[in-house]
Amino acid sequence: MIIIVDFGSQTTHLIARRLRELGVGIKIVHPENALKEINQTKVNGIILSGGPASVYEKNAPAVNKKVFLLNIPILGICYGLQLITHLLKGKVVSGKKEYGPTKIKIQNPKSKITEGLQEKFTVWMSHGDEVIKLPKGFDVIGSSDGVPFAFIENKDKKIYGLQFHPEVEHTEFGSQILRNFVRVCGNKIKNQKSKIKIEELEDNIRKIVGKKNYVIGAVSGGVDSTVAAALTAKAIGKRFIPIYVDNGLMREGTRKHVIKIFKKIGIKPVVVNAVGETLSRLRKITDSEKKRKIIGNLYIEIFEREMKKLLAKKMVVKYLLQGTIYSDVIESQGTKHSAKIKSHHNVGGLPKRMKLKLLEPMRNFYKDEVREIGRKLGIPSEFINRQPFPGPGYAVRIRGEVTKKRLEMEKKADEIVLFELEKAGILPCVFLSFPVMTNAFSTAVKGDGRQFGEVVALRVIDSKDVMTSNWTRLPYEILQKISSRIVNEIPGVSRVVYDITTKPPATMEWE
Repeated sequence: MIIIVDFGSQTTHLIARRLRELGVGIKIVHPENALKEINQTKVNGIILSGGPASVYEKNAPAVNKKVFLLNIPILGICYGLQLITHLLKGKVVSGKKEYGPTKIKIQNPKSKITEGLQEKFTVWMSHGDEVIKLPKGFDVIGSSDGVPFAFIENKDKKIYGLQFHPEVEHTEFGSQILRNFVRVCGNKIKNQKSKIKIEELEDNIRKIVGKKNYVIGAVSGGVDSTVAAALTAKAIGKRFIPIYVDNGLMREGTRKHVIKIFKKIGIKPVVVNAVGETLSRLRKITDSEKKRKIIGNLYIEIFEREMKKLLAKKMVVKYLLQGTIYSDVIESQGTKHSAKIKSHHNVGGLPKRMKLKLLEPMRNFYKDEVREIGRKLGIPSEFINRQPFPGPGYAVRIRGEVTKKRLEMEKKADEIVLFELEKAGILPCVFLSFPVMTNAFSTAVKGDGRQFGEVVALRVIDSKDVMTSNWTRLPYEILQKISSRIVNEIPGVSRVVYDITTKPPATMEWE
């Protein structure tokens, strides 16, 4: 058993997933309960996660220093490294900030934690504080250009610290570092294939819902809601009623796509037209959090209206199915010490009082796992390999107010991006691609005349589990084609820029 102490990192759950894949039993605990949990459990390793706080702040989360006297191997990641340093009388300050890819150079290849690593490799950073003085007994085993104490160890006490994140997919040799730590803890590595069992997921749905209750499902045509819906339909049959809210903020053809999906499943979805109502409520709203909450609240109102219609037919609906996945949860401040990145419309954007209980069978899974569940359910690849699309739709790809005119501009730009990427054979190779109406304006010259138009930003990224992402290296000629078409074919656009920011620091969407 390895205990993970959660200080609110966006990737604590991901650390647990990586360890499970190595055949290790894990338990996630809060820092204030860590010592008690360690003493009550047969533990042979401790991981201190990252987190949004600074260790030198008043009331920053911490563990009891007695954990360092238990002779149990410890690995501190990001905030965890800084906490080890702080509690053992080293020094941490607000210093060099690193977000995204950074090169690490290993200085001690003979350490047990560095076994099998290259001398130089790319890691993913996300920190604003840095260690400037190590505690007694610690040595540096790896550095980046900006951070000399990026990888440290106390060999005698088997305490290790990383300023970077080995658990994310974009860190090279991250899995090897975790393997090495597992070996230091005395565990044997057992590469575990996925243990996701469809039957268990179905049984859990049936237990929650009961034998007579109905479930209405919020479906959007996206991967997450499609897989959640297919699983629920398999579990409870015709007691599941999918509802697609056509709010005018989704991609063209989504309505037909949803109907096609459920024809395959054998259920006819209810389609609710809410285009006018949606745009009316978004009028003069410019704040992204308000947009998400307005859309989330409207969805619930619509679902509760549909619930009343079904109740009139003596169909008792108690649950609302959502395709919530783990990245939605953690970004909406889903754990005790985590920070809120944004209120996903289906998590933090929901009203506090609801007549329906939530059913979220995908809540603890990542995007790649959701796709795996979809494949096990026999869902055709055309449905589960689609790009993610935000629940609030184009509303969060239009900075500022969502007007009918700007919505039409965004839709046209999106069509151009998808067409050109597909034509070039690139679309199946990227995780996500979209334009953003930035609400920034610049001067253009069109037909020898001056125009002052909106700037469109193009975002194309690679990812696997949504927790980190890198920008896609598109060929210049494709970028040129997309830019020329958007500027020439969409009135009111002055120029196109390409977003080359990784996650972190940027989120995938702009809002």
